[in-house]
Amino acid sequence: MQRTAITLPRTEDLPRNEVIEYVQRADALGYDTLWVAESWGRDAFTILAQLACHTQHIKLATGIVNVFSRTPAAIAQTVATLDEISGGRAVLGLGTSGAIVIQNWHGVPYDKPLQRTREYIDIVRLILSGERVNYDGQLFHLKNFRLPFKAARSRVPIYVASLGPKNVRLTGEKADGWLPTYFSRTRGHVQMQDLEEGVRAAGRSMNEIDVSPYLLSCVSDDVAAARALARAQIAYYVGGMGTYYNNLVRRYGFVEEADRVRELWAKGDRKAAAAAVSDALLDDVTITGTPAQARARLEEYRARGVTTPTVAF
Repeated sequence: MQRTAITLPRTEDLPRNEVIEYVQRADALGYDTLWVAESWGRDAFTILAQLACHTQHIKLATGIVNVFSRTPAAIAQTVATLDEISGGRAVLGLGTSGAIVIQNWHGVPYDKPLQRTREYIDIVRLILSGERVNYDGQLFHLKNFRLPFKAARSRVPIYVASLGPKNVRLTGEKADGWLPTYFSRTRGHVQMQDLEEGVRAAGRSMNEIDVSPYLLSCVSDDVAAARALARAQIAYYVGGMGTYYNNLVRRYGFVEEADRVRELWAKGDRKAAAAAVSDALLDDVTITGTPAQARARLEEYRARGVTTPTVAF
């Protein structure tokens, strides 16, 4: 198998034995990385620790943990422990999440998300290095502690889930990998330019960063049903999940669709909002269709600079 990642199903009531079987199957098939999401349900690190004990090869990644609900030191301790348990297979996916989740669920201010991301990356890397931690940033001031055990690896890969231009440039500057979502098959170069700008500013090479977008995938011989599922998911994010995703598809040129989907979603007409997702938008940011069609679409993404496509069923 070419290097391909996969996400854990988001079904909250999926039995644990089925989760384990699913991931073991992905491991046996040769998937490169498993990404486990975290929102306001089960936490990612505990699930990954369990899966580390039932798999052999697949990398185990947080996709994503936010930079508000845990301190950078707590994240460093936890990912170092996961890396030890998994035999060096941990990957740390970080992101800012959104203001609604951070303020209304975690109860903390959504303050300076880009600077927080920058400092989290710096601090996590410093702690994992084994050096004494003396750090004086804008937000965090740490001194005179060090990790009291030798980490399995002194550098765990850090990926950043970023959408906006400034955050994507920061990703190119600091991260080992980029984890965008709703990545455009035909207009992804809009974001790639921001990534490359950050890479150049840091004196890096694009070969140093793994481009691994979440690709919403509905694969079935019943193509109409697959496309209907994907439309509903896009409508949920573009219409109901704040401004990030709506602005993203607008930047791709789908301004009318973005406005219409948001308008219908605000009125509570979910069915009409999904119907307002055009075929052009659907085909640009998702993989839908038969298995053969899906494989062909994956190759199109690879040809456009995606190095590790993440299949999000």
